[in-house]
Amino acid sequence: MKIERIIRAIAGVFILVSILLAIKVNINWLWFTAFVGANLLQSSITKWCLMEDILKKFFSMK
Repeated sequence: MKIERIIRAIAGVFILVSILLAIKVNINWLWFTAFVGANLLQSSITKWCLMEDILKKFFSMK
């Protein structure tokens, strides 16, 4: 699987989990949703993604 698809999947999971946590635990979990969204926007503008760097290091450590 390409790294871009993995990043999109991770972002989607983070968003869905944080929404569920906001509903079930505390509304402040929506700040995490906003953080993920802001990082997606930032990476589309700068073409740099921290998650991509983390995943590249993780998969190269095999």
